Amino acid sequence: MILSDKEILIAIEKGEIVIEPYDRSCLGTNSYDVHLGKYLATYVDPVLDAKKHNQITTFEIPEDGFVLQPNTLYLGVTLEYTETHASVPFLEGKSSVGRLGIDIHATAGKGDVGFCNHWTLEISVSQQVRVYHGMPIGQLIYFSVEGEIENYYNKKANAKYNDRTSKPVESMMWKNKF
Repeated sequence: MILSDKEILIAIEKGEIVIEPYDRSCLGTNSYDVHLGKYLATYVDPVLDAKKHNQITTFEIPEDGFVLQPNTLYLGVTLEYTETHASVPFLEGKSSVGRLGIDIHATAGKGDVGFCNHWTLEISVSQQVRVYHGMPIGQLIYFSVEGEIENYYNKKANAKYNDRTSKPVESMMWKNKF
């Protein structure tokens, strides 16, 4: 079941959902709008290796925006820091963003109960698009969870994305054993 705006507000009051900065006008009927943070990153090497730590170059989006190029994977980040302690957060792109040909996540649209951080975005575009720090980029939708949680993400010893940061985080696939 998706939480309604009133249920999201109740969860915020209880501390089950944290959004910083929070702006009441960003709360929709059943979602909360998030915005593009000021940092983007690209991978240094043209060939990525799933078994190695692939380095990224991080840069700030200039005031006059930054033109994203097709065939390049950009890592972005949400302006908002979020915590979700009793529901499952899903990040989806806004339809207005999709209509510009911008995809904000390749596969990582679902968070875990206990996720506490800024969201790293996997941004790709179908044609050149200028983006700006602070522009609406996506929306968080919260799903209720049935039953008790045993293993919150922020308490997992092997969680790879727990370090709080307002910058994009590269893939940590290399930390997996395979």
